[in-house]
Amino acid sequence: MRVLALGLLLILSACAGRPSLEDAPLGTRALNLEEYFDGELRAWGQFQDRFGTVRRRFEVDILGDWDGERLRLVEDFTYEDGSTEQRVWTLRKTGPDTWEGTAPGVIGTATGEERGDSFNWRYVIDLPVPDGTLRVAFDDWMWLLDERRLLNRAYMDRFGVEIGEVVIFFEKL
Repeated sequence: MRVLALGLLLILSACAGRPSLEDAPLGTRALNLEEYFDGELRAWGQFQDRFGTVRRRFEVDILGDWDGERLRLVEDFTYEDGSTEQRVWTLRKTGPDTWEGTAPGVIGTATGEERGDSFNWRYVIDLPVPDGTLRVAFDDWMWLLDERRLLNRAYMDRFGVEIGEVVIFFEKL
């Protein structure tokens, strides 16, 4: 009985406290990915585990290119320990406010939706870790703070249980 109760508690806690596209916008700004991410950006972020312990910090240099049909993002990560990683996203607009995208390591296709000043992006990815890869699901949220700044909070799940969060602050150069 205890095992069942613990399992139910873990499932419920994994779903609690996340944003929703139904949340009222805090301003009148509209986030348009193709406008915001076209050009050069820099971002700063960190990963913290489910207990709140910060495990890793990083900076990201991003070069975005919108050609009218696809948005290509080249992300160059530099971690606090000096290690580096590059991720290249290719996104396509599938409707007035919807997107899909791919990147190496992403399983299948990422999907997203813009609404007001926010964007929700969901995907499964094999993340590189020191002893191989770790498959995780991302529930990624972005909010446009002003024309140059964007805040990103990504919830990471493994087997339906939240394992941590990534918080990133973006700035257009």
